[in-house]
Amino acid sequence: MTHACDDCLRRTALVELLAGRLEIARRGGRPVRDVLALGDDALLAAVAGRETGAVLQRLRDRPPAALRTAADGVGLTVLCRHDTAYPARLRDDRAAPRTLFVAGRPERFAELAGTAGGPRPPVAAIVGTRRASPDGLEVARLLGRGLAAAGVTVVSGLALGIDGAAHDGALEAGGATIAVLAGGAEIPYPQRRRRTHEAIVTRGAVVSEMPAGFRAFPWSFLARNRIIAGLGAATIVVEAAERSGSLVTAELALELGRDVGAVPGAVGSWRSRGTNALLRDGATLIRDARDALDLVLGFDAAAHTAAAARAAGPVPPPPDLEPDLAALLTAVESGAESLDVLANGTRSAAAVQAGLMELELLGLVRRSPGGRVARVTGAL
Repeated sequence: MTHACDDCLRRTALVELLAGRLEIARRGGRPVRDVLALGDDALLAAVAGRETGAVLQRLRDRPPAALRTAADGVGLTVLCRHDTAYPARLRDDRAAPRTLFVAGRPERFAELAGTAGGPRPPVAAIVGTRRASPDGLEVARLLGRGLAAAGVTVVSGLALGIDGAAHDGALEAGGATIAVLAGGAEIPYPQRRRRTHEAIVTRGAVVSEMPAGFRAFPWSFLARNRIIAGLGAATIVVEAAERSGSLVTAELALELGRDVGAVPGAVGSWRSRGTNALLRDGATLIRDARDALDLVLGFDAAAHTAAAARAAGPVPPPPDLEPDLAALLTAVESGAESLDVLANGTRSAAAVQAGLMELELLGLVRRSPGGRVARVTGAL
């Protein structure tokens, strides 16, 4: 199922053919977003130079029908800026991609991201370093969980570290999340996030501006940051170095007139230098999911109150939770906090330990170092 017009697909094919030259331009200091904002002729002149004729010949050998066929073959939907299903917020960006390749149900993506002329649903981008600290991962996970529990769609880049933790939190809450990839939308990247990729395709959407089968270059990650910033009503940075793609995403959000929030961190940590600098420069302080809801929902008091109530409630279990695990979860909800009380003569300690481990992996309970067990809520 494809909706993109021939002209927009030709532009996508052109960017694909220029991928190697775009990487050279990036290394030479050219801002990727500015280069991608150029028209076709200007883009060719900027990065192809004397090879323009050869590139145009290769472009003639890569017709729009070939991109449609490749997308259909791996179950991708293709939208372009001329389609009403193209996300409304991305239209605010002069450098937004002409096409989006979507893995997942296109109507679901349209519902989550918003469409031209329709309402703009609440969407929050959560980004941060791949080399996250344990505390940073926990904060990102809880922010994703709290926002998703409140009905806010979480968008990020599926990367290791903060991005992946934010997606995980949203999925644990049974909420919706959108992953933006630098390569083909059908290719899980990194590979160890394959299961998360599959879950997002089922419950949300995975999108990319690049066609099926495309393998990402370094510039592709900078390019996808503008899509993450563009889709979000607000961008929240959890951990980031002084120079990082996460700060680029925040800068792009500011250029689009969107709100930016940051989680504070230790003054001496390199992971906090970027976020603390954002706070110094006026970003909103994010301490918990309620602060994040304030940022995303603004002064819509009724929506905020309802969302906060949903976020504060317990994370719902999956509908297919095994009966033994469901019974154990009910015991925790009833106030049983220790292994001894949970065993209580009806379950072996080993069975309770194994069950609690499964519930913890599902994001439904949390065990403290002292051995106490608590039900997880959407709140941070």
